Amino acid sequence: MKQGRIIKVISNQYTILDDQQQFIAKPRGKMRKGQTPYVGDWVNYEVIEDSVRIDSVLERKNRLLRPSVCNVDQALIVTSLKDPDFSEHLLNRLIFLVLLCDIEPVICITKSDLVEPEQLEKIQSILDWYRKAGYRMFFSHPGSDDQELRELLSNKISVLCGQSGAGKSSLLNRLDPTFKLHTQQISKALGRGKHTTRHCELHPIGDGLVADTPGFSSLDFSRMDVSRLDHLLFDFQEGIEQGCRFADCIHVDEPDCAIKEGVKNNTINPVLYEDYCQLMKEQKNRKQY
Repeated sequence: MKQGRIIKVISNQYTILDDQQQFIAKPRGKMRKGQTPYVGDWVNYEVIEDSVRIDSVLERKNRLLRPSVCNVDQALIVTSLKDPDFSEHLLNRLIFLVLLCDIEPVICITKSDLVEPEQLEKIQSILDWYRKAGYRMFFSHPGSDDQELRELLSNKISVLCGQSGAGKSSLLNRLDPTFKLHTQQISKALGRGKHTTRHCELHPIGDGLVADTPGFSSLDFSRMDVSRLDHLLFDFQEGIEQGCRFADCIHVDEPDCAIKEGVKNNTINPVLYEDYCQLMKEQKNRKQY
C-alpha cells in the first residue's frame, strides 16, 4: 500500500500526487459507503493491473466545508477593492469561517490599482485595524512584486477563498504564469464576477501547493460551532487574557466585558465586533428553533 495526496477531484476521478508523479485514481467500492476523499487528503492507494484504487483516507487536521479542502495550513482571503467593491463585512465573515476551521487567515488585497487615491486612503484606514490585530496582509495587482507572497506559500498547503470576481485566478496566474487559468471580465449586468473555476485543485508553487477554488459570496455557519470564535479571533486576544466578569461571557449583552470595553476604548475593530455579535445572535436564534 502506498500513500499520496489528492490534488484534484473531478466527478469520481481523483488525481493523486506521490513523489512528483501524478495518478488518476478511483475509490474502492467500500470507500463509496465510507469517508469521502477531498482535495488535500492523504490517502492509502494501490496499483491493481492498469488502475489505481484508493483504499482509505488518513486522519485530517482540518477541513474547509466550502470549498472542500483538507489539511490546509493557511487561507488567503482574496479581497478586491473594486469590481466587486471592498466589503468589510464579507472580509470579517471569511475570517470567522477560516478561524473556525482551525486555519490561519492571510488577507490578500487585489485591484488597489483601480481605486482613486482618496478612496484608497479611506480603505487603508479600515485595513489598519487588521494590521494592528496581527493579520498578515499582502497587496497584489498586475505588475506588482509578489515575491513575499510566493515565499509565504512555500512548503505549505494554502487555499484561496473570496468573493467571485475578486481576482483569485488572476493572482495565481501572476504568481506562476504557467497556470494559464481562464479568467473572465466582470459581468457588468450582475455587478459581480462569474465563476471561472469549475473544480477544486491544488497547484504547485515552488515547494508549496495552492488551491484555486470556485468563489462564493454567501457563508453558512449553521453547521459550525461558533461558541469558541472569541478565543480564536486575533482582535480579542488581549481582552480574553484580561478576563471578563463572567467565565462564560460571550461578549454581547453581559456586563463588565473586556471585549466590549476594548470596543469602547477604540482598541478593537468596532465593525468586526458588530459582525461577531450578529453571528452570535444568529446562532442563538437557530437554537431557539
